[in-house]
Amino acid sequence: MHVLIVDDEPVIRRGMVKMAEMYAPSFTKIQTAENGVAALERIRACEPDLVLTDVRMPKMDGLELCRIIHEEFPQIKTVVISGYSDFEYAQKSMNYGVRHYMLKPVTKSDVHGMLDQLIKKPSRSYMPPSRYIEWIDQMEQQIWALQMEELSSLISRWREYCLSANLSLGELKELLDDCNALLVKRFQGRNYSPSSVQAHLQADSVKEALETFEKGLFQMAKGLQDVRSGSFKDPMEEAKGFIDSRLSEDISLDQVAAMVGLTPTYFSSLFKKVTHETFVQYRIKKRMTKAKEMLAIPYVRIVDVAADVGYDDYPHFTKTFKKIVGVSPSEYRAGLGIK
Repeated sequence: MHVLIVDDEPVIRRGMVKMAEMYAPSFTKIQTAENGVAALERIRACEPDLVLTDVRMPKMDGLELCRIIHEEFPQIKTVVISGYSDFEYAQKSMNYGVRHYMLKPVTKSDVHGMLDQLIKKPSRSYMPPSRYIEWIDQMEQQIWALQMEELSSLISRWREYCLSANLSLGELKELLDDCNALLVKRFQGRNYSPSSVQAHLQADSVKEALETFEKGLFQMAKGLQDVRSGSFKDPMEEAKGFIDSRLSEDISLDQVAAMVGLTPTYFSSLFKKVTHETFVQYRIKKRMTKAKEMLAIPYVRIVDVAADVGYDDYPHFTKTFKKIVGVSPSEYRAGLGIK
């Protein structure tokens, strides 16, 4: 179980961590944050099972944090810890699904008693539809792009998420069956028909069901790779080729993403990971490289060079060229001995 402790006072944070470390069974991870903004960053990066938060904090208080958690991560358990003077204020947090309210100063027995109630009392299983669709989107994108390392990492996070949802074996099988069917349908819309893997329906445990489903995802990717055979083009190479051949056009990231069959968000992330540049940075660099090649041709006017690399605004072109190359277009040409 993963717990996040949120309090703007370092002494209290350290004390809460010590009390949490003394609890049995031990937590798999204990994180801390000094305010709601920092806490939300950690929650979105690696969802905890339990959040213990103070009320009065700078940047984002505990009440607002509980509201966002309730809306975006309803499966996360929340506990509010605050001073007596904040009691009425903190009571509002109960509208946001807060499980417990504790008054400072809290003792080890207070914290351990609260943890006993939360951990030993099974909670209602739940997986928000919006989060479920996000997982499906990511699986589809990474399989289609054949990003096997990223797919493996995603599957690990998916496994943890399913386990944290406290689904029964029957509920999990139904979820995995629906997930599998939806992926198959989406790929069929892309003219690829993977075999529907439903062996997880015969699984005798949650672990076995998840492992079988995960193998099925890799089988989908392997099948797609086999179908494409040697004719497959890496989506990022395809994207770069598309951009390079249209430097004079004002193409958008959305257009390029659609061309390679990826969502704009995933394409943008993958493109930067592969090229170490954003879409915009890559296109500007390529435009300036082409501009330098054209400036080396004496009879080509600089204004025509600007137009050919996608700049109708001549002053904007010269400003961008100087920023990237270090000299203006005319100075660059003069350096080549061209007047």
